[in-house]
Amino acid sequence: MIHGMRTDTYSPPSERHGDWRDTATRYALLPLRIFLGVTFLYAGLDKLTDSAFMKEAGSGSIGDMMRAVRDSSAVPALVDMALESPVAFGYAIALGELAVGIGTLLGLLTRLAALGGALISLSLWLTVSWASDPYYYGNDLPYLMAWVPLVLAGASALSVDAALRARRRQRRADYR
Repeated sequence: MIHGMRTDTYSPPSERHGDWRDTATRYALLPLRIFLGVTFLYAGLDKLTDSAFMKEAGSGSIGDMMRAVRDSSAVPALVDMALESPVAFGYAIALGELAVGIGTLLGLLTRLAALGGALISLSLWLTVSWASDPYYYGNDLPYLMAWVPLVLAGASALSVDAALRARRRQRRADYR
């Protein structure tokens, strides 16, 4: 005993709070994963169900939008490629957003899904929102930055990836 305190039950404050800090760390990216997953899933579904969007020309069409941003984009050649087949490009973006959203929400191949989301956001920032002045009015740059932690860390909680990792660890332990 030290000064009347039992040492076998004492733990310093830093150790007593370790459990909730570890839990908070494990779940820290979950709100970001949910937000980005739902947002990209919604964006993909919105494009696929918008009859005006999936057209080469006309109000609200992918073709007119790409023609409108062509001269103000950072990479006009990227817009030119999209304009070769604007409807196919629109479907590619929509299906990419769906895949990214589903993968992110499920935590399935999370780093790959996040990389896909980052690439979609980067391409939209360099084309559609590049001319935003000041730059922070463009919404694609913050999305690009939001994907970076998920690219680096993946999904540690409530994810298919975490379940698969746990299953692999268990198998390795069973074979020892």
